[in-house]
Amino acid sequence: MRTHGTARWILSRILGAVTVLLAVATLAFLALQLIPGDPAEAALGGPGSQASAEALEAARAQFGLDRPLLVQYLDFLGRVFRGELGVSYAQRIPVAEVLANAIGPTLTLAAAALALAWILALGSVLLASGHSRAARGTAAALDLVAAAVPNFWLASLLVLLFSSLLGWLPAVSTGRLDGIVLPALALAMPTAGFIAQVCRAGVDEARHAPFIESARARGETELGVRLRHVLRHGIVPGLNLTAWALGSLLGGAAVIEVIFARPGLGRTLVNAVLVRDIPVVLGVVLFAALAYVVVALATDLVIARVDPRTEARLEREAPRA
Repeated sequence: MRTHGTARWILSRILGAVTVLLAVATLAFLALQLIPGDPAEAALGGPGSQASAEALEAARAQFGLDRPLLVQYLDFLGRVFRGELGVSYAQRIPVAEVLANAIGPTLTLAAAALALAWILALGSVLLASGHSRAARGTAAALDLVAAAVPNFWLASLLVLLFSSLLGWLPAVSTGRLDGIVLPALALAMPTAGFIAQVCRAGVDEARHAPFIESARARGETELGVRLRHVLRHGIVPGLNLTAWALGSLLGGAAVIEVIFARPGLGRTLVNAVLVRDIPVVLGVVLFAALAYVVVALATDLVIARVDPRTEARLEREAPRA
């Protein structure tokens, strides 16, 4: 890709990312207004705190909740563009500090689950890349089952098997490496099923491509053909799903972190929604959206390196000066 074309393409992606973040922030802000309850109660102990009317009015004035909705929205956008996320109603500390305390465990879990999902998916794709119909059928069946299994049900099954029956792994977070295995596996398996299904279609197409016969004619071994050519081109469709996979993992983390009693953004989001801690909810949603668009941009760059055929497409997508 030429330098100017690359710069234009990256600029267009950045502008698109800003648009996505603005849309997500707007939708999240409006959706939170529809949740029953008074957000001022979050500052006074949450629902059921039996705070007096005077205390509620003081809390609304302190956090600007007594102003018109449009003013609150514009003030929220202004703070976002300044890099300020406000103060948590419930915890009375900056939202950035709340997120900083929760991001680490969630990113660790999401990264482990994404890596494990790709390992499982590549194993399935490699199994399906040969000439054996039985192997391809087995891989297809396993991928379909994995993709269809809800992660909360899978998490319960994993706890029953590996914690209750076998006693190999802890059922809740322990702060050690063994405490992340079951949550990561519960998140990874459905994602691996989706990635493998998409990659398998790319593998089927690559297996009949002319360059495969050229590689065999040059004396390439069958394993070399599968690893260096078929698998390399077959995983490109799966790479396109990486940003979606991260979004899915971050969304699934909310349930998994509750099931396995893990700290993180998921539990923080659930707790914030329950007490209508609007700044924290918006902060978590914006971070998830930002992570999604950053990974989407990085994925496109990786694909351009893995598959040179995408170079021309990205050049065409770049807006002309």
